[in-house]
Amino acid sequence: MLEPVNSPRTLPEVLSRIEAASVLRRIWSGDPAVWKHDPTEIANRLEWLHLPDTMAEALDRIDRFAAAVRTDRFHHVLLLGMGGSSLAPETFSIVFGVADGCPDLAILDTTHPDAVRDVENRLDLDRTLFVVATKSGTTTETLSLFRYFYRRVAERKDITAPGGRFVAITDPGSPLVDLAQRLRFRDVILNDPNLGGRYSALSHFGLVPAALLGVDVRRLLDRARETASACQRTDVGDQNPGILLGALLGAAQSEGRDKVTLLLPEAIAAFGDWVEQLIAESTGKEGTGILPIVREPVAEPSQYGNDRLFVSVRLGDDAGGDVAVDRLADSGHPIVRIDLSDIYDLGGQLFLWEFATAVAGHLLGVNPFDQPNVESAKARARELSDAYRRTGRLPERPSTILTADRLADILGQSHAGDYIAIHAYLRPSDGLTEAFATLRAALLQRSGLATTFGYGPRFLHSTGQLHKGDRGNGRFIQLVADPEGDLAIPGDDEGADEFPLTFGTLIAAQAGGDRQALLDGGRSVATFLVPSDPTDLIRRIAGELVQGESRP
Repeated sequence: MLEPVNSPRTLPEVLSRIEAASVLRRIWSGDPAVWKHDPTEIANRLEWLHLPDTMAEALDRIDRFAAAVRTDRFHHVLLLGMGGSSLAPETFSIVFGVADGCPDLAILDTTHPDAVRDVENRLDLDRTLFVVATKSGTTTETLSLFRYFYRRVAERKDITAPGGRFVAITDPGSPLVDLAQRLRFRDVILNDPNLGGRYSALSHFGLVPAALLGVDVRRLLDRARETASACQRTDVGDQNPGILLGALLGAAQSEGRDKVTLLLPEAIAAFGDWVEQLIAESTGKEGTGILPIVREPVAEPSQYGNDRLFVSVRLGDDAGGDVAVDRLADSGHPIVRIDLSDIYDLGGQLFLWEFATAVAGHLLGVNPFDQPNVESAKARARELSDAYRRTGRLPERPSTILTADRLADILGQSHAGDYIAIHAYLRPSDGLTEAFATLRAALLQRSGLATTFGYGPRFLHSTGQLHKGDRGNGRFIQLVADPEGDLAIPGDDEGADEFPLTFGTLIAAQAGGDRQALLDGGRSVATFLVPSDPTDLIRRIAGELVQGESRP
């Protein structure tokens, strides 16, 4: 069930525009002109509409693959992927957990050397299957991680065929197909090429990892099929959830409420990370966009500005967030309430948000299936990496020590409607993530501004497009640190570099490249140097920010 409360004033007008333009019929007929008259990167990106049906035909193959993995008694599966290749599997892993007799699934989507080492230390390499997931077959992070772990497996004396421990999920004809065949991978699973990465959750990229976990993928697809059917209803109003949610997103954005804030129960909090990528990369371009806010601690209604649309999701009988949502509603904030019967309704939610985001893209006048600004940070990072390979050095990075006063200065230079984005090129940990949540709450309390948080380089494949493509109202706080140790990235077949790349230099180049790309786009960026584990520092600064607000 989807119910709007305090709907945007322009919602009826927006729904009328959608109906007058025959948006529903044209989306389902695959008309790229719904978004742009130039069909480039649209006409060949619409197969997601039919995945609930077409993937049903692939389930027997997926089941056989998952059963064979269980038969071979793998204890762990490590998925190497970024963005659209990793966020749906991560959601399934966290929300559904691991069924009895199935291998544990871990996701590695960072180039931080300490994080890579942490994951390796948790694995039994003799009992680990590696899934290399990349649509293009050229993703730098994914291939670097693959080369590292392939070398580690090949070094094991008791493993005679290292390629047999690897599986590829990719598009037909990608360079990864040739690599997998040459190294004799256990399997190569080819995805439909007519899909963008962030619209591939219900394809092999999402369903193969789900099946390895023991998720009932048929049940998941059934829920997606029910929602897809609901999104075909011709009565455009309340009875078509995809049209209604898309209209709400677009109407709110047109009224200045361009920050959709997800309030999710803890059991499905990971779903927010998937939605974040979908909305940010799909809408954040051409000087416009909708900023998704996920995992931000809930504040008092009076602390929020007039730039929010809240989406509250309730799971089953869990009423834990109802009081906070009711208070927001009583304060006049627009809210979308969504009720889920159980976690398998996530299958329907995946489709619903894809459809609604496509509708919102039409209303914003953007192509929701491209990512024109993502390449800028990649290009800058490549320039820095190439310089390191030639000279053995990276340019000295501009950075200062992080303090509460410096953050307060950034807040003082901000304006209503801005947002604060924290980019942590750091070793992820639960404690550090919790500390950043405390900092986000302090920043909101101090300024009333929306906050986002992401570990680098992971967020580059999620919100990075929006950061460079939106209207330029972000204030970016970049945090960098020296790793405790470094790891070499084994070279490829192109020959040895004079100064081979390491994970430490790669993530430093990515941080520097992203900083420069933001500056090139006229964005405000402050880079701070922090300890390798800044958990205590972040907590202390959060406390000082709150105390500073209370001082006369």
